[in-house]
Amino acid sequence: MKQKGKILIVDDDAYVALSLKMFLEQHFSQVTTIHLPDKIPSELQKLDIDVVLLDMNFQQGESSGKEGMKWLKKIVNLSPDTSVILMTAYGDINLAVEAIKEGASDFLVKPWQNEKLLATVNTAYKLNQEKRTVKHLRSKQKYITNLNNQYADFIGQSAEMKNIYKQIEKVATTEANVLILGANGTGKELVAKALHKNSNRSEEVFITVDLGAVSETLFESELFGHKKGAFTDAKEDRIGRFEAASGGTIFLDEIGNLTLPLQAKLLTVLQNRTITKLGTNEAIDIDVRVVCATNGNIKQMVKEGVFREDLLYRINTVAMQIPTLSERIDDIPLLVEHFLKSYCKKYQKENIRIPEYVIKKLQDYHWPGNIRELQHAIERSVIMSEGGELQAGDFLFLNQNEDNAPTIDNYNLEGLEEWAVKNAIKKHRGNISHAAKELGLSRGAMYRRMEKYGL
Repeated sequence: MKQKGKILIVDDDAYVALSLKMFLEQHFSQVTTIHLPDKIPSELQKLDIDVVLLDMNFQQGESSGKEGMKWLKKIVNLSPDTSVILMTAYGDINLAVEAIKEGASDFLVKPWQNEKLLATVNTAYKLNQEKRTVKHLRSKQKYITNLNNQYADFIGQSAEMKNIYKQIEKVATTEANVLILGANGTGKELVAKALHKNSNRSEEVFITVDLGAVSETLFESELFGHKKGAFTDAKEDRIGRFEAASGGTIFLDEIGNLTLPLQAKLLTVLQNRTITKLGTNEAIDIDVRVVCATNGNIKQMVKEGVFREDLLYRINTVAMQIPTLSERIDDIPLLVEHFLKSYCKKYQKENIRIPEYVIKKLQDYHWPGNIRELQHAIERSVIMSEGGELQAGDFLFLNQNEDNAPTIDNYNLEGLEEWAVKNAIKKHRGNISHAAKELGLSRGAMYRRMEKYGL
C-alpha cells in the first residue's frame, strides 16, 4: 500500500530524476520532479511537500556542493517541517556532516541501491510526520491553554459559543461600548467579564451595577456619588460606581429597566465623560469602558417610546446576542458534567453519574430559565439523590405534562403535520433550524410548511 507522502525530486539530470520518480511512485502517493532549483519555493508552497531529494550540484563540472547547501538552507527556512535528503556523486563525509548540521535529515551517494534509497526516504518521511504531529499538538495545547485562560468561566464548545468567543476576541481590545443582549440566565455577565479580562484594562477594576435593583431615588447617589449632607441620609461622602470604575470597566446590567428621566441622566454622563456628585457643582472626569446588558427587546422599546434612541446608539457601538440554552443544546452534556461535579463536591456526595438517555431528555427540554435553570435542576437532583445514578424521575419537569399532546378527533395527516410543525417551533423557542432538524426537514421545506399553515 502506498504511503500518502508528497515527495519532491530536484535534479538537473533528467534520467536520474525519472529513475527516482518511477521507483518512488511505487511507494508514495505523489512524486514530483523539477530540474531547476529556482522552482523549489513555489513547489513547497503549492504542494506542502513532506520530503525533498535534493541534488548537491546543478552546474556543469561543479562538485563542491555549495549550491545544494544554499538550497538546503532555503528549504529549512521556508518549510522547517519538510525533510531534506541531499544527493551527490561524491561521497564527501565532511560535506555530509555539514549538511546534517544545517538541517538535512540524511545524505545519499550516487549511484544508490534501491533498498537503501527507500529506507532513507521512509525514515525522512516518518521524521516529517513526527514534526507535524508535534507541531499540531503544541498548537492545540496552546489554543486550549489560551482558551482556558481567557474563557475559564465559560462551559461550552458549540458553534454558537465559539462564535461568541470570536466576537469577544475582536471587541475586547477596543474601547467600543458593548451592548449584550440575551434572556435571563444565558451568561451575559460572564461575557462582560470576559470582555474586561481580555481588554487593555484587565489590570484595572471591573464594577457591576444591577440597574434593576437600584431605586430611582438612589440612582444618582449610587452611580455618581454624593457629598455629606447632600440629602437626609447622606452622613458621609460617597464615591459613585462610575468614579470607582474609572480606569477600568463598568457593567450596567438590565439597562432596559431605567426610566426615561434616568436614561437622560446616564446619557449626559456618557456623552460628556464626566460625573457630578450630588451636593456639588464640580464635574469630575471619568475614564471608563461601558458594557451594558438587557434581557428585553430594546429596539422594540425604542419604537414604543420607553427607551431613548440616542442612548441606544451611545451604548451599542457593538451589540452581542447571547444564545439561549435551547440554541446550544450541544453544550448541555458539558454543563451537566460541570455542575454535577461541582455539587457532588459541595454536598459531599459520591461521584454521581447521569445516563445518556437522561442527558438526551435534558437536551430535548426547552429550558425557559436557560443555564441558571439547568444549574438549579442539577443542584436539587444531587441534594435529593439516594443512589449513584440520576434518573429522569429526579428531574420533576421532565415528567410534567406540558399540555403539548395533540387533541385528535381523527388522524388526518395534514392536521397532524400542522400540529408537529407548530409544536416543534414552540419547543425550540422559535429556532427554525433546530425545529426543522427535529422534524427531519430542510430549512426550505420547513418554511414552506410554515407558510402553508400561516405560522
